[in-house]
Amino acid sequence: MGSITEASSEAYLYKHAHSNDSYLSVESGSGLYLKLSDGRKILDATGGAAVSAIGHGNERVQKAVAAQLKQVEYCYPGFFMTACAQQLADNLVKSTNGKMARACFLGSGSEAMEAAMKLARQYFLEQSAETPRYRFIARDGSWHGATISTLAAGDFKARKWPFEALVSDNISRVSACNPYRGMKSGETSTEYVSRLAQELEDEFQRLGPDTVCAFIAEPMTLGCVTAVPGYFQAIRNVCDRYGALLIFDEVMCGMGRTGTLHAWEQEGVVPDIQAIGKALGAGYAPISALLVNERIIAGLKEGSGFFTHGQTYQSYPASCAAALEVQKIVEEESLVANVGHMGDYLGALLHNRLDNHPNVGDIRGRGLFWGIEFVADRVSKKPLDSRFNVAKRLSSTGLQEGYNISLFTASGSADGWHGDHCLLAPPYTVSTTDVEEIVKRVCKVIEAVFGSLGGKGKLAKDYSNANGCNGVERVDGAGH
Repeated sequence: MGSITEASSEAYLYKHAHSNDSYLSVESGSGLYLKLSDGRKILDATGGAAVSAIGHGNERVQKAVAAQLKQVEYCYPGFFMTACAQQLADNLVKSTNGKMARACFLGSGSEAMEAAMKLARQYFLEQSAETPRYRFIARDGSWHGATISTLAAGDFKARKWPFEALVSDNISRVSACNPYRGMKSGETSTEYVSRLAQELEDEFQRLGPDTVCAFIAEPMTLGCVTAVPGYFQAIRNVCDRYGALLIFDEVMCGMGRTGTLHAWEQEGVVPDIQAIGKALGAGYAPISALLVNERIIAGLKEGSGFFTHGQTYQSYPASCAAALEVQKIVEEESLVANVGHMGDYLGALLHNRLDNHPNVGDIRGRGLFWGIEFVADRVSKKPLDSRFNVAKRLSSTGLQEGYNISLFTASGSADGWHGDHCLLAPPYTVSTTDVEEIVKRVCKVIEAVFGSLGGKGKLAKDYSNANGCNGVERVDGAGH
């Protein structure tokens, strides 16, 4: 039997069953960078999956976690509550300016969305044990988690199809608000919103309005798509008309990522239940949460008085301590304001450098949450041949020596199976110099990948020569 300190790469399983050689070993992290065991420094331009909101290696958070572990490492949430959990709940509820009433802490985004769906169902059960409401309506192209119920709510086809036989059939979906892919030629934003609202109205009628618990949506999607003005208000109106709840999945886009602490603040629409995660604890400990409005809490009080849910590591003390300290830092250092300023600058640089690239179909985003969608043809918006594996090429090329940048990429942006995009979600602490370095490296990766794709490579080369993709110049005023 080997020593417990001995490492065996073959013992570890994340995804790869054959070999773990494809994983890079991280030795340490500081600020915007990860240091690998081979000595290289990788610019973490996406914070993993939009997680590292305050950068790596923050000593304040590390000390807060250590202090909590010294006080008490665990206590069962069904019997006990810690001060850090109570303070974090107070902090989050106050951050909504009274729009939300309670906070419930869990361990991951999937857990939060699963609990949100259970809470929505229980809300109607508290009114009547015979309630017919058990259905949910979600949107095309959405991602809500990896559990069976959240896979059903989501539409990430590559991850969902192996488990279709296990997925429940009480979730239907309507079109997402994706102006790049969804708006018709000559259609105004107002007309587009009306069409999507009517589609939702029709789905309620098809299912039976009194059978729907809630409509589920991400205020900004995994591909960094923002809704056109008026969309979420129109959706809210439909839900209210039929007595259904509105659930916002802000696991990825919430807690400051888009330039306001809560993404719904920019939409002017408050959900009944809100799921948050990733940037809540910023990677210093696993934590997610539900924020719940008074309507839901009143429903529980008038019924059983309990949320019928419970997990061993709910309200885990060290996680709550980490998240509380992260949120104090975000507030004290005015980082959400910096997200807005640096986000504007990042968007301006991306447009400046990539708008004319022959394979860049769309650049969209808000705050420090930006996506680049790649296409075979800009006019028709035809996605690239999936055999090119552009998304994987972008991420793998970025991690190679000479590029040294971590990019979060995905496929399926066109129809769930086809279409490639990458997203950028750097920490809220970035400076103009950091943003310029990110865009410089992103351009270099894009140039290399499309330069390796034959005919597409010529287009990329022509673009590079004409626009100087190897250098990034500051756009006057965009960083202020």
